[in-house]
Amino acid sequence: MPSVLLLNPNTNTQTTQMMVQLVQAQLPAGFTVHGMTATQGVPMITNEAQLAVAAQQVADCWLRAQQKGPWHGVVLACFADPALHWLRSATGVPTVGIGEAAMRAASHSRQPFGIATTTPDLEAVMHAQAQQLGLGQLYTGARYTQGNPLQLVAHASALQQQLRHAVHQCVDVDGARSVVIGGGPLGQAAHALAHSMDVPLIAPLDAAAQWLHNALSAQGH
Repeated sequence: MPSVLLLNPNTNTQTTQMMVQLVQAQLPAGFTVHGMTATQGVPMITNEAQLAVAAQQVADCWLRAQQKGPWHGVVLACFADPALHWLRSATGVPTVGIGEAAMRAASHSRQPFGIATTTPDLEAVMHAQAQQLGLGQLYTGARYTQGNPLQLVAHASALQQQLRHAVHQCVDVDGARSVVIGGGPLGQAAHALAHSMDVPLIAPLDAAAQWLHNALSAQGH
């Protein structure tokens, strides 16, 4: 039975549990998803300084996770994909970042896509991600919720309302044809909004689960 590691480089264990459940729900029976949470940093990554700490925590989490393996696949559950290339090399198994998976899924039809999220201080990082993936010409930019992201994610209805507005901006103002809900902690909101929006929404955790399932199936798992 394939064992999948979900690595959360922020310190919120409740977020880890929520993301594990969402990924587990997208994988076939027989797959088991286990979470590993950073021990240092912040409960939600909102700027580049925090992201640098998270990148260091990726290595620490992987070191601890090796004692509980072996692992057949790894999900890096941070939208900015900190230290993804290092992690992919270190694990030696199919490894996917949720940001990478979401952007690739959104660009599958080669139509413009945007991002609706809570973290304006990571705008340059998201732009760089799209460029590095060769998707810069399709990326229409990001639109943001208002106020403190950590406080907002604690209030589901307010979060969904603000993300809905950001999605509409991506489509109506920027010309996006699909929208990524940008962030692991926004996973439940992405699912809730998907049933009430006319535009296709990409949930990063779902996209990562699908990528990993395809990769493991190709290996015979």
